[in-house]
Amino acid sequence: MPPVDHKTMFEIYRETDYNRAFRYVLFTDLDEHNRGKEIARAAAGETVFSGFIADERKPAAREAIEAIVDDLNGMDGDDACLSPSEFQTRLGEFLVP
Repeated sequence: MPPVDHKTMFEIYRETDYNRAFRYVLFTDLDEHNRGKEIARAAAGETVFSGFIADERKPAAREAIEAIVDDLNGMDGDDACLSPSEFQTRLGEFLVP
């Protein structure tokens, strides 16, 4: 297991405005320029899934998260989502406690 300082916190969330789009944020990748805006946007949304990914697997994890968000945005209706076990299955190899 990677040490605590070698992981990145992420969140997949759904916007609460009229388009209800799914988005994600890797919190430790934010810089001073976009930190406040991105955190406020995520805080205003509905959390769908969150956790930590190992930094050494971050590029592959980012691709997996982007694919999930694309899939979620391609689903129809307000009830579009994945089960917690589906998130675990698709992201399990990247997740750390």
